[in-house]
Amino acid sequence: MFCFKNSVCLFALLVCHVLAFVHPGMLHTEADFTRMREKVSSSASPWILSWNLLTANSHSSASYKPRPATIIYRGSDGVNAQNYGQLFNDVAAAYALALRWKISGNDTYANVAVNVLNAWSSTLTSIQGSSDAALAAGIYGYQFANAAEIMRSYPGWKAESQTAFGTMLQEVFYSINHDFLVRHNNAATDHYWANWDLCTMVSILAIGIFNDNETMYDEAITYFKSGVGNGNIGKFVWKEYTVDGQILGQGQESGRDQGHNTLGFALVGALAQMAYNQDDDLFAYGNSRILAGSEYTAKYNAGFDVPYTTYQNSDVTQTVISNHSRGTLRPQWELLHAHYTSLKGMNATFIGIMRDFVNCESGGAEGGGGDYGSSSGGFDQLGYGTLTFRRE
Repeated sequence: MFCFKNSVCLFALLVCHVLAFVHPGMLHTEADFTRMREKVSSSASPWILSWNLLTANSHSSASYKPRPATIIYRGSDGVNAQNYGQLFNDVAAAYALALRWKISGNDTYANVAVNVLNAWSSTLTSIQGSSDAALAAGIYGYQFANAAEIMRSYPGWKAESQTAFGTMLQEVFYSINHDFLVRHNNAATDHYWANWDLCTMVSILAIGIFNDNETMYDEAITYFKSGVGNGNIGKFVWKEYTVDGQILGQGQESGRDQGHNTLGFALVGALAQMAYNQDDDLFAYGNSRILAGSEYTAKYNAGFDVPYTTYQNSDVTQTVISNHSRGTLRPQWELLHAHYTSLKGMNATFIGIMRDFVNCESGGAEGGGGDYGSSSGGFDQLGYGTLTFRRE
């Protein structure tokens, strides 16, 4: 029997549920954008260097044209050509244009960003290919949601268009994200490398925030703490050492290669940053286990020795740390350094070294999508962290 009292209670819960999320509240908050504007308006270095990289990047151009597709293919299915480059370029553009609008106040860039978002929400129906489709759904899902989160306050992006975009995120991206965490393509739970779980988790978290969906949000947080796969922080940073009084943590992919190993910490950094902006401090979880793993990884990639313990799962036995792609350039270290050192005053020495190394090799600041190569690896992070995360 329908009960008016119960319906009122349900309505109250739904209202509280919506108001529980901070907007903008993914990688960046309104306070962050205020800081960015102040730094750019005063041409303060190094923030202005990152801004200049943003405005020089073709993805932030007012003439940018999206190339949406009905079906995106990542990985060969033996029939269809891969076309996921269309997606990761347009995602990078949506974010870069959104940043450029939010900081400059020039609606020209907002309108182009909205055009990109609307083009995809009215076109994309599926992500397919090989098992790599899960990577596309994860990486580009969280990135697209972040671009949309910035744009949600723009009056020119109609409410119905925002709803359509959120529906696309849920039906196309989240459906793959959730299925992957539940089934892992029917493989052993330790089969997939940590970055597969992590990109999936960060997408679920971001889509949950954009859609004001607490169930999705909690799904990602819970998996970080107790998931069965390698995205569980205790399995991702699975071995800790005390070296010269500092706790270092060996990452699950340390024996694989440093390209993928650093990717994992870029993803977990994004996850923790978004959760922190929703008042959940994953950076501190497990005695700051993300810091231990990030410092270990940064230290090795900066050219220093680190201890290593043989890693073994149901597929591999890795007896030595991999030096393949050692010193890889990823725009990821500004976020971690800003949180642990600038905000909390903690020791992140090697993260700082890697931050400065990447910045030096990138023109003095972190660049963005396309500045680190034209293939998918050059778009794994949204970038521009010197502009967006640097505090001092």
